[in-house]
Amino acid sequence: MTTLNKKAIALLSGGLDSVLAVKLIIDQEIKVVALHFTSPFSSKRDKIKGLQAERAARELGIRLILIHKGMEYVDVVKTPKHGYGKNMNPCIDCRCFMLKKTKELMAKEDAGFVVTGEVLGQRPMSQRRDAIHIIERESGLTGLIVRPLSARHFQPSIPETEGIIDRSRLLNISGRSRETQYKLVKLFNLNEYSSPGGGCLLTDEAFSRKLRDLFFYDKNFNMQDVEFLSIGRHFRLSSDTKLIIGRNETENERLAAHWQKPYLLLCPSDFSGPVGIIKGAYTGENIAVSANIIGSYAKYNSNRITLEINNKEPEKHIVNRFDVDIDKLKI
Repeated sequence: MTTLNKKAIALLSGGLDSVLAVKLIIDQEIKVVALHFTSPFSSKRDKIKGLQAERAARELGIRLILIHKGMEYVDVVKTPKHGYGKNMNPCIDCRCFMLKKTKELMAKEDAGFVVTGEVLGQRPMSQRRDAIHIIERESGLTGLIVRPLSARHFQPSIPETEGIIDRSRLLNISGRSRETQYKLVKLFNLNEYSSPGGGCLLTDEAFSRKLRDLFFYDKNFNMQDVEFLSIGRHFRLSSDTKLIIGRNETENERLAAHWQKPYLLLCPSDFSGPVGIIKGAYTGENIAVSANIIGSYAKYNSNRITLEINNKEPEKHIVNRFDVDIDKLKI
């Protein structure tokens, strides 16, 4: 006798695998609600995937729910139970976090099980067989996760054993090749999916250095500090002071538009150059070093640098030009 509701929550990244997984379940006349997570560690590619998830949900004819992974998730990244991958990517803990949130949503949506686009052996950390079992157990969803693309590599899930899902219509894909998936999207005439590829900044070496620096030096950081990590060049001036400068006009505009205290905004006053924001000890020495760093990224040959600093009221600071060991200060 069936005890589970014939309704599923499906994790929909907007990528090839998740779109196919949802399609395979919908074709078995299961009601599906899609869930997409956004993250402060999303690259531009991942943010595009978010838009792609919306388009994919429309093409599939299902409702999409968005959940933002905020400071609660940042805490997971800071101290992951299962450690990191090559950089600051806690892939196993990330999956556990998302599936725990999915389980909470199941109760609200009166859903009986979860659908994911996982493929055995596709990702080196989170899609190993042992890791998949750990994630399922720690998320509290043992037996309740259906993986349509790789289902036949695992023991049947509860929805399969109860006859809600026809296991014979699920697949046995494994490994990193997506040849089978591309054939399937063509067969199903699916157009709204993004190409495979990493989009998580936590896998990026340069971004990971900035994040480690933040975790080590700033014990009271907030989401604004996290969001600034993906913008500009970062410099550690002292244990309590950091400078960020824009790399291009777009980043200059973002820094100028989104800074707020305790940051101060530093703008070149008599030359064209990058905008900067500084957080920490606003000493004369740190302002002078910041001015010279900003000046070093501008075509400016004067012996003095003038900055306008937005404090309680705009202030102009004129400092002498001197050499700064940028490589030593750059994070």
